[in-house]
Amino acid sequence: MFTRDERRALIFLAVVTVAGGVIRATRGTASGPAVAAVAPGLPGEDLVRQAARSRQAEAAQRPLAPGERVDVDRATAAELERLPRVGKRLADRIAANRLANGPFGSLAGLSRVSGVGASLLRDLAPYVTFGGDVPPAAVSALSTFPRQAVPSAAPSAGAAATPTAGAACAAQVPLNRATHDELMCLPGIGAVLAGRIVAEREAHGAFRDIGDLARVPGLGPARIERLKGHVTIP
Repeated sequence: MFTRDERRALIFLAVVTVAGGVIRATRGTASGPAVAAVAPGLPGEDLVRQAARSRQAEAAQRPLAPGERVDVDRATAAELERLPRVGKRLADRIAANRLANGPFGSLAGLSRVSGVGASLLRDLAPYVTFGGDVPPAAVSALSTFPRQAVPSAAPSAGAAATPTAGAACAAQVPLNRATHDELMCLPGIGAVLAGRIVAEREAHGAFRDIGDLARVPGLGPARIERLKGHVTIP
């Protein structure tokens, strides 16, 4: 049996050993920046969770390896931050948009996120996949297309179609006659919302005015207001 002093000494050695492991886990490496030793929001004595949080933060900041890609339809916001030109705010917007409107499915679908334009899509193309599908490598024509008509890879089974290369976008889209691809030319309307608009129109009849778009899940007042001037309702 250990004496009282011996037990205290053993407990002290155990705490020192665990603390040393946390310090080693949180030091910066040659391939990435240092991570804070104490994770925000965690009690100071919870060393195991601190170490795990530090390892996660370090992994999120790690640059992409050669040939590595991020699946935009499945990645967490922290993983999306590893993409070039994607900071925390944009990564959070991408994740929130995906949660609200469903998977993007392609570069064209990703363009529905505010702040994602043709230039960024061109830079992201070599580093992303969508549900495991790799977009085409040739993206030099992106800058010649409107934001919602970016050419992309063929959609996977069950995914909504996207505008094809060369598809023209009219200044105003006839809401009750427009095809799925034509609806995707509208600001803020990606593949998922375009499909919902078509489905609502076919199920419940033509839209009488732009306010009727509120029938479509995911189309709130702000987004409908943004569409004014871009649609016609004959």
